[in-house]
Amino acid sequence: MTELHLWLRHEVRTTERRTPIVPSDARRLVDSGVTLTVEESPQRVFPVEEYETAGCRIAPAGSWVSAPADAVVLGLKELPDGPPDLTHRHIFFGHAYKRQPGAADLLRRFVRGQGALLDLEYLVDDHGRRLAAFGFWAGYLGAALAVLQHRGRLRAPLTPTGKDALDETLRPAAGDEEFTALVVGALGRSGRGARVALREAGVDPTCWDLEETRDLDRGALLAHDVMVNAVLATTPVPPFLREEDLDAPDRRLRTLCDVTCDVGSPLNVLPVYDRTTDWTDPARRLRKEPPLDLIAIDNLPSLLPKESSTDFSAALLPQLLDLGVGGPWGRCLDRFHQACRELGIVEGQSRDV
Repeated sequence: MTELHLWLRHEVRTTERRTPIVPSDARRLVDSGVTLTVEESPQRVFPVEEYETAGCRIAPAGSWVSAPADAVVLGLKELPDGPPDLTHRHIFFGHAYKRQPGAADLLRRFVRGQGALLDLEYLVDDHGRRLAAFGFWAGYLGAALAVLQHRGRLRAPLTPTGKDALDETLRPAAGDEEFTALVVGALGRSGRGARVALREAGVDPTCWDLEETRDLDRGALLAHDVMVNAVLATTPVPPFLREEDLDAPDRRLRTLCDVTCDVGSPLNVLPVYDRTTDWTDPARRLRKEPPLDLIAIDNLPSLLPKESSTDFSAALLPQLLDLGVGGPWGRCLDRFHQACRELGIVEGQSRDV
């Protein structure tokens, strides 16, 4: 393979504990001839010493801005506001291709610096299936938090934990009332995770997917106590919930968890809120009477950082070992150029993956 230099950056979001590459997979990259530089990070779930033992180079947090030009910067969530021009190739979840707030500014930074975004959401196989995703754990945690909120046991601020400890809190306790739950997008990764968590909580959910949402029965939706949305829309569809639905006199829905968090995007299927929630305030009341609480946290898997990072890293590793001009990474680069054109951003000469 062509000599590759990956630069694993520190995440600027204080609640981001995950990593796209765990130490054991870092060792496999190094053993395969990849140069892997890992930035120090006080919040990453795996200490930097484990990466050093795996043969990685260690660098200060945020030093990717002065990394060698040929280094590929690897992360998960948003970049800091600076520098204004991005000169490297970056791999992370950019959330910039659906006209989200700030999308055009981010893409302009890449174009000005002649860098490129290789968005992990668009790292797909020949059939369009995601090759590395946190979806299962996002759905699992979304449903888990919805259960805890509905039962009055969600405590803020949220803190990272392990699956065994979380499952203990999910199991029904004496005095817990039965409730109905709906998972929309039930057949996808996130939907599967949500179903597993609900069953751990003693709830057998109603499961909707494409067939049920093609001609949506909002009355049936509102007749559930809890709803978990795990639909990642790629084309505009009629919203699942509207403002007037929240004021329906017969609304039974009390807890809504939006795993997808497409707020601000024209593809948002739940345009009933204008900002996400967070670890400090995980649930926000949308209606007082009858009550309706919203959970919309956009980095849910970070609450189970070891489990989610280990799964994601295992899926991403073979793709990194095959990082090249064509295939999935070539499709990522094509999608970046397409997004720039769609926003009217004029590109200069750009390089291959």
